[in-house]
Amino acid sequence: MSKPKGFEKPTGFRDYTPHVVSKLRTIERNVLECMERWGYRQIITPTIEYYDTVGVASSTSDRKLFKLLNSRGTTLVLRSDLTAPIARVVSSMLKDEQLPLRLSYHANVFRSIEEEAGREAEFFQTGVELVGDDSPEADAEVVALAIASLQAAGVSSFKIAMGHMGFLNGLLEEVIPGQTTEQEQLKEGLLGRDYVGYRQSIEALNLEPKLKEQLEAILRLRGGKEVCTHAVELSSSAEAAQSIAHLCAVFEVLEAYGVSEHVLIDLTMIGDFSYYTGMTFEGYAAELGSPVCSGGRYDNLLQQFGRSLPATGFALKTNRIIDGVHGITIEEKKPILIQYSPKRRAEALTEAARLRSLGQNVVTLLLPEDGAGASAVSVGATTVQAEQVITYGSEEGGR
Repeated sequence: MSKPKGFEKPTGFRDYTPHVVSKLRTIERNVLECMERWGYRQIITPTIEYYDTVGVASSTSDRKLFKLLNSRGTTLVLRSDLTAPIARVVSSMLKDEQLPLRLSYHANVFRSIEEEAGREAEFFQTGVELVGDDSPEADAEVVALAIASLQAAGVSSFKIAMGHMGFLNGLLEEVIPGQTTEQEQLKEGLLGRDYVGYRQSIEALNLEPKLKEQLEAILRLRGGKEVCTHAVELSSSAEAAQSIAHLCAVFEVLEAYGVSEHVLIDLTMIGDFSYYTGMTFEGYAAELGSPVCSGGRYDNLLQQFGRSLPATGFALKTNRIIDGVHGITIEEKKPILIQYSPKRRAEALTEAARLRSLGQNVVTLLLPEDGAGASAVSVGATTVQAEQVITYGSEEGGR
């Protein structure tokens, strides 16, 4: 294997230039402040976790995990999401705190499959977890907060597609009971939005026409509140009926929030994480075809850490917002330039400190002996673009 060149970096990883970092930090700050106003407190967990705890509990498949060994030979993983690590903390360090818990985060996560797909192996997520409340109000809260967070991130035009895992599970168990492999194949088709493949999988089942129509009809269950009525008519499954009742209750709360115009019910939409148990949703920006946020209910995850609690949450896909959404523009703020001769160094640096204490951005520059100055000052290979120039020259008197 050839040695990497000096400027190369691993595939799937990226550098962030100052302008991109400014945009990232602005989005991060705006979104976390929005979440704080909704009562969510920020949490930070380690970049590296034990494979046998968080790695196994995570919904990320084993082949997507970045694994490494510590000095004792114990397998560790780079975190692939924040939900499993937060579940670990909720079940241990926060076990005595009053429920429900509202937690927020912003962090980088790692998934090796992104490299294989030509996408990023390291990316940023900003999100929340609401733990200890299984009500429609809680699900509606995280969807409404996702909408507010997208707006805070500068995403002006978007739609939230909202579905429910229970409806699909109930329908599939009603039509093809006990056929786990076939059910998973149908779910894969819906997850990948491969509707042609989904219909082909239905054909391969050799069902009677009525049952075949039941499975195909789910592709038409997309729209507003009227979808709930059509869904109830489609399936007699108790699980499906309970799921639709819950989903409709969530939509009614979103109407009370005044944000239902951003939401559509899409019962073909299932989360791409195995731990989702109920309502799931994805957010799509007008500029992008891939989701900029995703979330849902995961009521079984915390019991893997010894604490059985319902939970729901979402994450913004911050990298996609940075790269593909143009709602936030960062205006480069030029600094004040203080240039000085060696004899007036102390005076100039004192003034620089004073201006910085007032919130100004200040760059300092030692002048050549002739003391020449300009709005863009070149000394050797150095050029400073400044909004204002203050010169402390070698001559007697003022600036």
